[in-house]
Parts: sequence; C-alpha cells; structure tokens
Amino acid sequence: MRVLVVSDTHGHAEQLKRVMEKVRSVDALIHCGDIEGQEAYIRDLMDCPCYMVAGNNDWGTELNREILLTLDDYRVFITHGHYYGVSLGTERLRDEACSRNVQIAIFGHTHRPLIDNEGNLTLLNPGSLCYPRQMGRKPTYLLMEIDCNHDVHFSVEQLD
Repeated sequence: MRVLVVSDTHGHAEQLKRVMEKVRSVDALIHCGDIEGQEAYIRDLMDCPCYMVAGNNDWGTELNREILLTLDDYRVFITHGHYYGVSLGTERLRDEACSRNVQIAIFGHTHRPLIDNEGNLTLLNPGSLCYPRQMGRKPTYLLMEIDCNHDVHFSVEQLD
C-alpha cells in the first residue's frame, strides 16, 4: 500500500499534479489541511480515496477537524495540528495520539517536514507543497509505504 501525504497547499493544489507525475500512482491521499476550498479539485485529480482534514485557514468547510482510520494494520490519527500547539512542540499531539491508541499521527500546520519515531508512535508532517519553511525552502510531501510483510516505511520527498 502506498499513501501520499501532503499539507498546507493554501489554494495551490495544482502542485499535486506535479507530485503525481513524479510518484505515478498511490492507493490513498492524506491531506492535513489548509486546503482553502480546493477539496473538490483534489478529489477530481486523485484516483484513490482522499482523507482530508480542516486546517486553521479552512473556514466554512465541511471537512472534519480530525480523522481516525486504519491503514493495513496501523491505526492512524490525522489532524492539522493547530489545536495541539504543534508550532511550539509536539508534546500535546503525542499525548492525544497515545490516548487514542494509534501507531501513527499525521499533522501539518508548521510547513516543516518531520518523521519522529518514539516508542510505539510515529509522528509525521509532510511539510508544505506551496510555502515550505524548513532550511532550503523546497516544497515537500511524504510517502508512506506498507510492504507485503505489513512493515511501514516513510520518506520525505522534495518537489523540484
């Protein structure tokens, strides 16, 4: 299973076209919010299930604030992250994820990519496809792959 994880497209979801040209096909898309009204565009673009949450700039949206789902053998918690103060640190998000008994928590908001494995929990942030804030300021996304042995692998990728 191959899952594309993106966040913080801020009305520029056409960047997803460039990502899909690079990655070819995926089994699911996770968008961690700040979509700014392009939910239908994203669903039309993708040929797979799309899991999207509302970010702090998604006013008046029908999107949920959080999603809990199961991918293969993994319980996954998806949120934008602003309700958990992720700009100041991931402690509150980690506590919430642990209380929900998930193995993977995925968030956005900071515009900085992150893969943080600690104990039985992995925190993931794909960064931003449009307004990156990490060193080098390259647009990033994340690929999550679950192999035939049910092992999960993560990689942060740059969009040139």
